[in-house]
Amino acid sequence: MSIAAADRTPRSVGTRTPVVDPATAVARARAHNSLAETVSQTFSMAWRAVKKMRRNPEQFFDVTLQPLLFTAMFAYVFGGVISGNVKAYLPLMIPGIVAQTVLTTCMSTGVQLREDMDKGVFDRFKSLPIARLAPLAGPMVADLIRYLIAATLTFAMGLVIGYRPGGGALGVLGAIVLAIFTGWAIAWIFTFIGTMARSARSVQGFSMLILFPLTFLSNAFVPVRTLPGPLAAFVKVNPVSHLVSATRDLANHALISGEVGWTLLAGLAVIAVFAPLSVGSYKRHV
Repeated sequence: MSIAAADRTPRSVGTRTPVVDPATAVARARAHNSLAETVSQTFSMAWRAVKKMRRNPEQFFDVTLQPLLFTAMFAYVFGGVISGNVKAYLPLMIPGIVAQTVLTTCMSTGVQLREDMDKGVFDRFKSLPIARLAPLAGPMVADLIRYLIAATLTFAMGLVIGYRPGGGALGVLGAIVLAIFTGWAIAWIFTFIGTMARSARSVQGFSMLILFPLTFLSNAFVPVRTLPGPLAAFVKVNPVSHLVSATRDLANHALISGEVGWTLLAGLAVIAVFAPLSVGSYKRHV
């Protein structure tokens, strides 16, 4: 071996590329995800969820059949008792059904999340250099389609049976957008439950335990003045009541009232609290 070759050998050994653990590399890449990359990854996950919905049409049954059945059933069963006739009851009931339908629809977000986690889908996501938020927020963005279908069909069924919103098209559109935003915000609660619960069935049980009392113990179907004192006091502070009142103001009067502001503020507060909790729980349990 020549002296030049001998001189080159130690230097080539000394410049050997260090071996990096794959998990460490993924963590570093994830830590350097910019906001634009996080948004792009979220929409990629949303597209995955949309394709999954398209291949499983039964996921749309609750947002197509439930609004039609609930609207017709509540109108003809309770319309005469509460307001004297069905037509007089519709301005009170339709916005309440919109709120109820969207909120019950967002309950499935946690159930689908838990099913994916049980199947090991999220184990694959964990090995990818993507933001931790993306696998959670992506399906929730896709669920906006389901909320839109549910709210639109409720108003459509109301129009068929005689509802004539005084707020016009813009008022109805505003009511739909507000209901969709609130449903998306509330879905973060069920996402958090989905990361904590042990099975999809338990997620559904916990979600119904939370959502049904809030929905039915509200002003969605009966005027507050007809309720006894303690129940009326609870209904007035129930956040679902604020959503229903805001939806009525928009759809019936095209009015952006204080109820709209309170509903938006409550939705932002829920996102600020439960989005970080969901991401933290996801990190611990996946």
